[in-house]
Amino acid sequence: MKAPKFWNKGSGSILQQLLRPLSAVYVVIDRMNRARVMPQSVSIPVICVGNAVAGGAGKTPVSISIARFLIAKGWKVHFLSRGYGGSYKGPTRVVPDVHGANEVGDEPLILANTAPTWISQDRVIGAKAAVEAGAEVIIMDDGFQNPSLHKDISFLVVDGGYGLGNGSLLPAGPLRETWGTALGRADAVIVVDPSPITSDLNCDDKPKFNAQIVPLDLQTEIVGQKVIAFAGIGRPEKFFKSLQNIGADVIESVEFSDHHKFSQDDIMKLVERAANLEAALVTTRKDYVRLSPEAKLMTTVFDIDLTFEKPQRLQTLLAEKLGDREHV
Repeated sequence: MKAPKFWNKGSGSILQQLLRPLSAVYVVIDRMNRARVMPQSVSIPVICVGNAVAGGAGKTPVSISIARFLIAKGWKVHFLSRGYGGSYKGPTRVVPDVHGANEVGDEPLILANTAPTWISQDRVIGAKAAVEAGAEVIIMDDGFQNPSLHKDISFLVVDGGYGLGNGSLLPAGPLRETWGTALGRADAVIVVDPSPITSDLNCDDKPKFNAQIVPLDLQTEIVGQKVIAFAGIGRPEKFFKSLQNIGADVIESVEFSDHHKFSQDDIMKLVERAANLEAALVTTRKDYVRLSPEAKLMTTVFDIDLTFEKPQRLQTLLAEKLGDREHV
């Protein structure tokens, strides 16, 4: 789904006010569900990278960045994901050349290029499968609101350009839970692409780390070129702006809902439009993995990376929480 505009900060929508009673019901049901679940632990540390807001916040790039640091320190890292958008219940180890997004979801296919990745609707069963396969630390991409698996470290990721939206709970706003409740279970906050919207974000003395999304490389093939950009992610406008920032001439931008399953008709319309305008067809890596093999041949993927302003601070926190690998 696409986030409704009244979820944005300062929208002042009447619909937001009308939906607030339903938000109260949502809170009660959520608390009841949590109270019924006793978190289970596995024999290795579990790091959760999640958020308090429905939709994209940059969790996957953050997860990859943390994994790369731990891998460089000698840890055997495995990712664990629900596999949203895929048909498999798991536990399944993702093989990019074998599995497709319809089976395991789009984000796990991206994660699997960095470290072994498991999808499992039951997080505990998925974590145990990773342990049996030799994992020394698990990084959960999302799952902050899932109480079934004990987390040793929890990071709350916030999109700096969106913040907490209008600050209301679902369905009146984008919050999955109150910010205070989420913050109480978090070890640190990571703000991706900070802006004035998040300059006064309350973190209750929890460590806060700033990070920036940057192009993975020069992306020279689209610099100065006419581009038709399309995306089905949480905040597609952020992707379009990134293309403009590197010098691409974005003549048209097409938005789809998050995790949209592209049909042949969707792609052919875009390909024909690009051909008529003599423009390149460009999308995100997350969208690219959902395309058919034929569509991939006609589409350029725009890859990004994530850099922390002060990576040493984050690395120190991880080292303090996880200890020395030799002691695992």
